[in-house]
Amino acid sequence: MTDSRDELEDFRAEARAWLEQNFPKSLAGRGGAMMRSESIDESESEALDWAKRLGEKGWGTPTWPAEYGGGGLTQLQAQALHQEMDRARAFNPLIRTTGMGITMVGPTILEYGTEDQKQRHIPKICRGEVFWSLGYSEPNAGSDLASLSTRAEDVGDHWVVNGQKTWTSGADISDWCGVLVRTDFKAEKRDGISFLMIDMHQPGVETRPIRLIGGASPFCETFFNDARAEKNEMLGELNAGWTVGKRLLQHERASQTGATSGMGGGARRSLRDVAREYAGVDGDGRLADADLRSRLTAHMMDAKSHSLTLARVTAEARGSAKVSAAASILKNAASLVAQQRAELIVEMMGHNGLGWEGEGFSPEELDAVRAWLSGKAMSIYGGSAEIQNNIIAKNILGLPENTQRG
Repeated sequence: MTDSRDELEDFRAEARAWLEQNFPKSLAGRGGAMMRSESIDESESEALDWAKRLGEKGWGTPTWPAEYGGGGLTQLQAQALHQEMDRARAFNPLIRTTGMGITMVGPTILEYGTEDQKQRHIPKICRGEVFWSLGYSEPNAGSDLASLSTRAEDVGDHWVVNGQKTWTSGADISDWCGVLVRTDFKAEKRDGISFLMIDMHQPGVETRPIRLIGGASPFCETFFNDARAEKNEMLGELNAGWTVGKRLLQHERASQTGATSGMGGGARRSLRDVAREYAGVDGDGRLADADLRSRLTAHMMDAKSHSLTLARVTAEARGSAKVSAAASILKNAASLVAQQRAELIVEMMGHNGLGWEGEGFSPEELDAVRAWLSGKAMSIYGGSAEIQNNIIAKNILGLPENTQRG
């Protein structure tokens, strides 16, 4: 489906009017801080109401098929919606209420799932009703994920799962978890893995939150002790989980490129405003610190280049939702740009950028410091920068494989 200019402008007007009527003005600009929270509680009635409205409209998952509860929009319509949400300083709360559901699990179910799995899981993700986590990394299987040892044994009418996962984001509040398990214990390590979807509300699952330097505890240790997984909850074919798992990671990396920034919290405070407030200006209205001025300009150029590259990649996709290895390039670039921005903000704040807690700092200053601390993980999670470089070398530059196949 293609969009004429008139059709696209008609849709933009529709989106702007709908946001004007449905997005609570009190939430404007609050998305960035709210998205770093671990869950939405009952006290946040306006956020819950906004999530319900967006989910019922299908615009929390704008390009997903309407038959499963998505918006059924084209890529260009979705881009226009993102822009209008930025203009309204709105955000997509379903990214928060579904955990890994929208960014990773849902797209993978749409691609590999049976019709029954799509009908049971996708509508609930579209409405923001189910929180998903992912059981990938283990204490002895991080970057070498295929070394995982969590086992799933076939006992006839279901699977019995035993093992430990770590860095399981949101496991303690999740309803479902997509777990990579070993189902063939004699096969080569990348050939004996399957992808199971496990109900987290059962006695065989235990979670322990891990406290992070940024103050939040979104990650967990997760233990499966004779946990049950139904036979109809295997995503993809038996022992083909490595393929499914890699595809999901492509979706994760695509979600970390900044391509969906318009759905994550609206316009942020500009670096210019932060610089003027904390660093000071000279008699001509320029930043007094020439070195800072130069570095700030270089960063803004990097950020703009990244934004334009994302726009070009989107245009070249011609409406296709397919995720390519180019996501690894964009993921690394997005991590670098975000980390540079956080470093500059904390530097410009000076002593005000030293606070982790306490009354001597404004909420914006504390938020900036915690974002700087938590942002250090951006070049690690979703596959480290080094792993992305390996993918780029092999799949884009065509350099020879120097590890195991797959």
